[in-house]
Amino acid sequence: MTSCDVTVINALGLHARAAAKFVHAASAFRSRIRVGRDGRHMDGKSIMGLLLLAASQGTLITITAEGSDEAEAIATLRALVERGFDEASFETPQGGPCA
Repeated sequence: MTSCDVTVINALGLHARAAAKFVHAASAFRSRIRVGRDGRHMDGKSIMGLLLLAASQGTLITITAEGSDEAEAIATLRALVERGFDEASFETPQGGPCA
């Protein structure tokens, strides 16, 4: 199992479009993907689950992957969050090391 802390940097946070992009990217991997904040963890391949996290700009989330392609999954998903889900407005990323 591999996990990584990363800060949501885009202005609208983990809203519907950002969640859809995350789920689309996560679904490309065989690994089980979980996303958490403040002790709540949701399926990273579920748009509704991600929306229930209510992760606004500045929220630290933990991405966890478990499976044969977990390292690649974490790298891809962390990069997506750090790019602000490829939205135009975001600040400098702040995240912790991946373990």
